[in-house]
Amino acid sequence: MEFLVILAVVAGAVLTVTQPLRGKGRETDERLEAERAELDALKEAKYREIRDAELDYRTGKLSETDWKTLDRTLRAEAVDILKRLDQIDPLP
Repeated sequence: MEFLVILAVVAGAVLTVTQPLRGKGRETDERLEAERAELDALKEAKYREIRDAELDYRTGKLSETDWKTLDRTLRAEAVDILKRLDQIDPLP
């Protein structure tokens, strides 16, 4: 009988201690990883847009005024994406 009581107390303690490892911690990690992957994809797409805009300007498809406006906007959007990435994964 004492053995069952001790076993129940130990099992309860183990469940209590390991709760963070079994529950939301894993879901949070998966969510953060998915958000990080999405932001990385957005970052690469924004860099591609910046390069494309510069190529359009150099080939004469965009005027200098239009290119500067577009470049400023795209770079501001890229900075916002980088800031969001830093919030997820701050540097040590």
